[in-house]
Amino acid sequence: MAEILKGAPVAKAITAQLVPEVEALKANGVIPTLCIVRVGERPDDLSYEKGAIKRCAACGIEARSRVLPQDASEEALLEVIHELNADSTVHGVLLFRPLPRHMNEARVCAALAPEKDMDGITDGSMAGLFSGSGLGYPPCTAQACIEILDHYGIAIEGKKATVLGRSNVIGKPAAMLLLKRNATVTICHTRTRDLPAACAGAEILIAAAGRAGVVTTGHVSPGQVVLDVGINVTPEGNLTGDVDFAAAEPIVAAITPVPAGVGSVTTAVLAKHVVEAAKKRL
Repeated sequence: MAEILKGAPVAKAITAQLVPEVEALKANGVIPTLCIVRVGERPDDLSYEKGAIKRCAACGIEARSRVLPQDASEEALLEVIHELNADSTVHGVLLFRPLPRHMNEARVCAALAPEKDMDGITDGSMAGLFSGSGLGYPPCTAQACIEILDHYGIAIEGKKATVLGRSNVIGKPAAMLLLKRNATVTICHTRTRDLPAACAGAEILIAAAGRAGVVTTGHVSPGQVVLDVGINVTPEGNLTGDVDFAAAEPIVAAITPVPAGVGSVTTAVLAKHVVEAAKKRL
């Protein structure tokens, strides 16, 4: 039986670590503050916003929301972004995406100051991640993978790690974070030749292809650690990952479940980024 790497203990540990750091910042006159920017009323945005606000409250972080209607103009959203960039009391901004189709998402993301970008959506944040300059912050979900490995004492240095997925949201940043920790990293995708072999040869496998059940028995191997980042909805309305959990779990050494795995750590990483931004300001 594989060790089940649940996210809740990881999130709890991060929160416990942040509480005294927030208290120390407040003692120096700095109140770590996050502003969530949302356009419209997407159910998944509302759910994540609720979880983020709850996590911030548990850490002592102030969380604000700026909500625009679904039909708001791009100029109205840009005005909010520019206002938050200039607001010294706001240390971090979380902009929910995707934006409505009438908005130029790339233009809006580019308007956000990288030092306030808590989820790695700006080109500046991505450049900072790839160069190691420290500008901006990596996407929360990608960093959540590293936090899980660290929490459960799974060594990264020197390991063969494969990332299945090449998006700017998870795949590429996760690969860079692993590389920064001295793993030997392979990036593959659904068009990779002999994909099962590319995945099975890894000691650490991060599945972020965005396709339900794409990882099955032929993609995994004994002793392997599997982090499933996929969030897919079955025809019955249930959440499932990119990994066929029932097929993989009896083979591998450790695996994250979906739900209650990587996704449950993201709000804790978000809070961690806000505290780091407040420290830099101090």
